[in-house]
Amino acid sequence: MGTRHGPRMTGPTRAVLHVFLSADDVDHYGLAIGAATRLPSGTVHPILARLEGLDWLSSRWEDVDPADAGRPRRRLYRLTESGRTQARAAVAAADERRARLARRPALTPVQP
Repeated sequence: MGTRHGPRMTGPTRAVLHVFLSADDVDHYGLAIGAATRLPSGTVHPILARLEGLDWLSSRWEDVDPADAGRPRRRLYRLTESGRTQARAAVAAADERRARLARRPALTPVQP
């Protein structure tokens, strides 16, 4: 779901964003993102759609003849300029929240 400022920063969303942030000047496609993150297509593609809807990503169809390539055309995704900035900030904030939670003391069980 997320807010008007960005997507909900789940583990899968963070993993997809890490792929884009690790090579932000490269076009990425769903199957390769799934392989890099070890996430199924049914998880990756809805995340890509949400990020594109927020204008964090732009997409275009690959300019290739499927008959010549021996495979279907790929939908290629790339971070937008504002998406790059927002993704970095969102991932950093999520990482900080996780680190803060990890530092919290564990609750001690109540003795009966």
